[in-house]
Amino acid sequence: MLLVAGLAVLVGSAVQGAAGLGLGLLAAPVVALADPGLVPVALLVVTAVLPLLTVARERAAVDWRGVGWAMVGRLPGTALGAWAVLVLPLRAIGVAVALAVLLGVAASTTRWRPRPTRGALVVAGAVSGAAGTATSIGGPPVALLYQDEPGPRVRATLGAFFFAGIVVSLAVLGATGQVEAGDVLAGVLLLPAMGLGFLLSGPLRRVVDAGRTRPVVLALAGGSAAVLLVRSLLG
Repeated sequence: MLLVAGLAVLVGSAVQGAAGLGLGLLAAPVVALADPGLVPVALLVVTAVLPLLTVARERAAVDWRGVGWAMVGRLPGTALGAWAVLVLPLRAIGVAVALAVLLGVAASTTRWRPRPTRGALVVAGAVSGAAGTATSIGGPPVALLYQDEPGPRVRATLGAFFFAGIVVSLAVLGATGQVEAGDVLAGVLLLPAMGLGFLLSGPLRRVVDAGRTRPVVLALAGGSAAVLLVRSLLG
């Protein structure tokens, strides 16, 4: 099961290293099928390390102001997500988040463009915190705000936000008794696959940066929401 999960993490890491998001989209469903116990904690361990590598590679492009405002929303959103895991049907949460993201993607195909303003970042950060903690797929809300930015800015900013947010998510899950040593160990065992995927993302960045950042971000955000919707409806 770890081999199957490792392959999914490798592919997801290569995509996220090139586009800024995608690990949750590609790895979460496969990892959940391979071993439901690996989601969300083991996968959160992996997704906490990958952003560090992304930021280290393109740290000059990080929008620290945007990360800060998104984290203002992420903190209460994470608490909401942890509470939801304990008391609410995850199916309902997944459907609501997926539909909201799909609506944002659909709206982005018109003349309307979401921008990383202060208010938008706080709201997107809150939705991302709740969805990421409850479902392991929390990147699309913030990614949509940066869809018109250059590739390095998208990757580095999302990387910084993901790392800070995932650390908070793990802390909250730990405080509520939902993190076990075996889950953390499973995440550590998946790190070599993540590292290889990150190395493969180097050449892929040139493809994304050649005028394809926005369509790739919209495709990944929409794909994440579609996967989450199907998973929630069938779960």
